[in-house]
Amino acid sequence: MKPNELKYAPSLMCANFLRLEDDIKALEAGGCDELHFDIMDGSFVPNITLGEDFVRAVRRATKLPFHGHLMIQHPERYVNRFVDAGCTIVSIHVEACIHAHRVLDQIRAAGASPCIAINPATPLTKLEFLLDKADRVLVMTVDPGFAGQRIINGAYERVKILRENIEYRKLKVDIEVDGNIDIQNAAILANLGARVFVLGSSSIFKGNGSLEKSLPEFRSAVDLRRQQV
Repeated sequence: MKPNELKYAPSLMCANFLRLEDDIKALEAGGCDELHFDIMDGSFVPNITLGEDFVRAVRRATKLPFHGHLMIQHPERYVNRFVDAGCTIVSIHVEACIHAHRVLDQIRAAGASPCIAINPATPLTKLEFLLDKADRVLVMTVDPGFAGQRIINGAYERVKILRENIEYRKLKVDIEVDGNIDIQNAAILANLGARVFVLGSSSIFKGNGSLEKSLPEFRSAVDLRRQQV
């Protein structure tokens, strides 16, 4: 990814399941960079969503990159199954892994790009010895588990500190952000160093327009807003 290039990853948890293929095709036409799958187990987070069969079914409808965000306990049990189902990027939570190094290596060995995710209340120091194993860090800007939450203000400072650390260590690690990403938040976070944005009910899935139009409109609005904040 180029230094200032931004990627947008619509969360399929927010799509209309009754017309899912139509939504996917509209996102493709709108210039979608990748699709985000929120995989929740009802244990690590209170909600239960999606699964490998869902990923496999969507894979038949598109060739877009898939990011499987595993918000689950013992993710090492499921990594290979989600990669086999079609995930090209897999994130695990530092809070859910006893041996996170091993699981990140497992993801890469399975043929996917490893990403380490971190919750808002977890100190960034937990990532210190994991950054060189990951291609991405997924910074949660809300507590994981449900859509529609307000961004936690500390997220801005966390992205800034993390970007400075990555640059100081000369690592090739992108920062992804997930949670209440709207035009204003995206612009600020992009200027602080975030490069991948998970889009949900605060951005393009508002039910009042075409996804084919709302995604490029959001992208353009963020580019404009970045010059103002």
